[in-house]
Parts: sequence; C-alpha cells; structure tokens
Amino acid sequence: MSSRVSAKDKAEADERLGSSGTTSRGPDSESAGECRAIAHSNIALAKYWGKRNRELNLPAVPSLSLTLAALSTTTRVKFERSLERDSFELNGQPGDATATTRVSELLGRVRRAAGLSCFAHVTSSNDFPTASGLASSASGFAALALAALGAAGLTWPDSAVSDLARASSVSAARSVFGGFVTLEAGATSAQTLAVGPVAERLMMLIAATEMGPKAVGSTNGMLHTQATSPYYSSWVDTAPRVYAELLSALLAGDVQKLGETMEHSALLMHASMIAARPALMYWSPATLAALACVRELRQRGTLAYFTIDAGPHVKVLTTSEHSTLVREQLLSVPGVRQVLVSGVGRGARILGEP
Repeated sequence: MSSRVSAKDKAEADERLGSSGTTSRGPDSESAGECRAIAHSNIALAKYWGKRNRELNLPAVPSLSLTLAALSTTTRVKFERSLERDSFELNGQPGDATATTRVSELLGRVRRAAGLSCFAHVTSSNDFPTASGLASSASGFAALALAALGAAGLTWPDSAVSDLARASSVSAARSVFGGFVTLEAGATSAQTLAVGPVAERLMMLIAATEMGPKAVGSTNGMLHTQATSPYYSSWVDTAPRVYAELLSALLAGDVQKLGETMEHSALLMHASMIAARPALMYWSPATLAALACVRELRQRGTLAYFTIDAGPHVKVLTTSEHSTLVREQLLSVPGVRQVLVSGVGRGARILGEP
C-alpha cells in the first residue's frame, strides 16, 4: 500500500487527536501544569514489523502483545512558561536530538488539543535496558502520552491515549493497556483482550544479552526491510493468518499452540530482516545459545517457548510452575547477563501528585 498521505488523511488525524473526549480544559499560556505517569513495556507474541503508512505511523500487520509487570518507564511532564523549547532527560542524561524531537512532536499534539503555548521539561527513566530490544519506546511513549495529557489538564479515554502514543511509536499504542492487547493492521489505537484463567498464569522471562543500545533502531530497521527484503511481502501476506492462529490459541487456553505460533511469528519476522540487503541481524552468539536452551528444555518436558524482537535478547513464555527452572537454565547460558521474570502487567496510569 502506498505511504502517501492525502490532505484529508492529515486533517482527520489532527482532528482525531484534537477532539478525543476531553473532559477538562488544559492550562492556558499564562499557567503551567505537571504530571507523572508510569507505563509498562510489552512483548508482541504475534509480531508487528513494517508500516502501512509511514507518515501516519500505521502498522502494516496485526499484532498481539503481553504487557510486562517487571519492565516499566516513569515519566514526568512539567509545562513551564520560562522555557524557550522543550527539553528531555532520559535516565539522568540529556536526550539526544532524535529522541528530543520525537518527544516534542508528541507534546505539540497535546498543546494543540489543549490550546496551550508553553513548552515542557520531560524527565523519564526506565528500570530496564534502554533501546536494546526490550520495547523501551513502547513504555516510554505510552507514559509520555498520559503524563503530557495530565499536565495539560486533559482527560481522554484510553483509546484516544493509545492513538496519541501510536502516532509516535506503534508499539506504544499497546502499552497504554494492561494484560493481553491487540492492534489491528492499519489501526489507530489498540484494544485490551479478555482472556481465560490459563492465560493469566503465563509468565515471560527475558534473557538479556547485550546491555547497550542496538546498532539499528526499530523504525529504521523496518523501513530498510520494507525497502530491500524480497521476503517482506511474504511477511505481510502471512502475518495476519499467524495472528489469527495465535489469537485463537490464546482464547482457547492452548498454551502449546500459543507457544508454537509465537515462535513461528518471530522467525518469520526475522527471516524478512535477514533477507534484507544488507542483512539486518540483531542476534548475538548468546541469542542462539539461549534458543538452543529453550528447545532443550522443551524436549525434556518443560513448557518454554521463545520470541525475539529487534534486538539480541530472548524472551521465553512459560507458566508460573515452570518459571524457576527456566530462569535457572537461562542463567547458565554463556553470554546471558541477567534474566528478568515478569507476570502480566497493568495499563498505563498517573502516579499521584507530582
């Protein structure tokens, strides 16, 4: 599908973000507001990779994710009349130019909706490695969207907050919600998914390998894959069927089918990346060793299935009964630095008074 955007599309996007069920008016240019919010990272079980529309930042394929309780971003937004521009601080350090621009673009959407003219100081911190393939942009922009709206005095429904976050990071649309979350191809906002008791017992373990930022960011990686990989069209054609299979397995409480389909989705996505020119390869030797560990565990009767995002880390889906054994085995893999254990996380929320 073409990535060109008509004037009508742009107008509709602006209108959607500017009239999203506001219940209170934000401070005007003579006042200021402040708000803190927290959001959790999410891991896609049915993967998202590629953009249907680059300018509107719409996903090319449907995805289904699990919000993680153990990985979170906390963000404070403070509008100040004395500022001459937006400022952004991440994990105690000034944000780089690209990150600050993305933050300012989201703040600009909020300012237009609130009729606000002053700039903001944004401070954000992650309790997990940043920009390394653990969806820090998802939790980051979900927290930023909610905190910015709160600081501007705006109250929007979750669907509109999700839309605002998605405009900056597609995966952030899902981090607005807790539990299991779906985002359809071309959709502007995500939806939470009601699941049975079997799904509520699922755990996600993250075998972290390389702790620094990845060499190629997800957005650039997607665009490169889309432009150069001969397998990208096959990925886009196949992903909806895989998503439907995974959704059906989750709703039925069939953990084996869920895990097998989750692995298939991840490998399909990475196959399209590896076939790009030049190849886009996020895996490290520790990634491959962790995959072998998961397969060996399964051969011995332990419930464990892997998925991998755009990074070197391996995420392992299991249940609470198997999580201790899986963690011990992953920690024994050469190159695995730490193993984070997470249950099902909550949706984004405002944190009391600033």
